[in-house]
Amino acid sequence: MAARVLFWARFKNIVDRPIFIHVYIDVFVNTYSSPVKVGIAGATGYAGQELVALLARHPGVNLQAAMSSGPDSASRPLPRLARIWNGQVEPLDAARLARSVEVAFLAVPEKAAAELAPPLVDAGVRVIDLSGAFRIRDDAARARWYPATKTLPSGAAYGLTEHYKDDVRGAALVANPGCYPTGALLALLPLVRAGLVDLSRDVIIDAKSGISGAGRAASDRTHFSENHGSVSAYGLFNHRHVAEMEQELGATITFVPHLVPLDRGILETIYIRTTPGTTVERVSDAFTSAYGSEPFVRLTGDELPEIKHVAHTNFCDIGWRLDAGVGRMVIVVCLDNLVKGAAGQALQNFNVACGFNERTALL
Repeated sequence: MAARVLFWARFKNIVDRPIFIHVYIDVFVNTYSSPVKVGIAGATGYAGQELVALLARHPGVNLQAAMSSGPDSASRPLPRLARIWNGQVEPLDAARLARSVEVAFLAVPEKAAAELAPPLVDAGVRVIDLSGAFRIRDDAARARWYPATKTLPSGAAYGLTEHYKDDVRGAALVANPGCYPTGALLALLPLVRAGLVDLSRDVIIDAKSGISGAGRAASDRTHFSENHGSVSAYGLFNHRHVAEMEQELGATITFVPHLVPLDRGILETIYIRTTPGTTVERVSDAFTSAYGSEPFVRLTGDELPEIKHVAHTNFCDIGWRLDAGVGRMVIVVCLDNLVKGAAGQALQNFNVACGFNERTALL
């Protein structure tokens, strides 16, 4: 919960006369009386390990359990987190998770999330799910892309934090957005809502992602010798993130993702046609209105962002160029797929849902 408190401050001006100004400070009130008991399912994956590292630094969290994605794995430490978190990753135990935590993060595949989340919600545990299992509201679209999810639990919210904070605050389950949709939606929603995008024309998103975006499970596509020195397109007309983007934008999307030989990071180049009367000032106003007070979206304008500027952070950087005479615009957006595109945004949603300052453990 956030409250706005008015303070009066007394200063001396340059002629040594006292002046008074009033200052508003947002005060965030944690809705839990003691550290929140938190558990993670899927702590051994890339996003899961990022979550453990972030939660271990959070002053309002008591990390009760870090579990693997299955019940048959042996308990083991996470070497990369030595002296950050010295616990053991234990086998998945859904019953223990339900009775021992107040908030559960699910960093497991969507089929497992579809099975785990409803009983946790029924047990009164708030769930933040990093899979795609609960992102799609339309039953037919969800049946196509996430067939294991038959229904959405009551109180589910789509967790694009900057745009749906009120929904997240009261949600029993937060569906964390996908990494590609996070960048695309943060770039496009302010323009669409301001009426600056011609939605009768195709919106084209050309995206590049580091290999960690494919997950930790080994495959031919993620093999070092297949990726080193190469760039490859995949998922044309068949990528499940398209349904998520089109749901939120109400527009047809042509989405072409590429795998690039980086360990982490996403860069999306987005091509749109603008509506008549769109100017540089109106574009800038739309972005500033949406993100001027948001801590994790950085507007770079004509200075186009780069992956190295956002790696290992929860920032999303957005730059753009407008060709007003032709009515076309190019937007470039960058984020870290494991942080803002996964674990960081999940923690951001946790902070909002539980009444912490949104920046806690992220800045």
